[in-house]
Amino acid sequence: MTPDREVDARGLLCPLPVLRARKVLEGMAPGEVLRVLATDAMAAIDLPHFCSQAGHDHLGSRIEDGAQVHLIRRGDRVAA
Repeated sequence: MTPDREVDARGLLCPLPVLRARKVLEGMAPGEVLRVLATDAMAAIDLPHFCSQAGHDHLGSRIEDGAQVHLIRRGDRVAA
């Protein structure tokens, strides 16, 4: 899967990876995919939780070159 956009949040601590992802997702069209790179261990919990609350699909994560790689599909709705 080729992501449409990417956020490099490596080296940033909670809540910055989620805040950066949210900002980029707001400018994306429904169905587009965002790739988020993060090194904060809490991102593994925070990003899926954010997605479920905001109406996005967390497509999964993996470790790549020492960083978490999260794929998020922009949802049709965005929670207030």
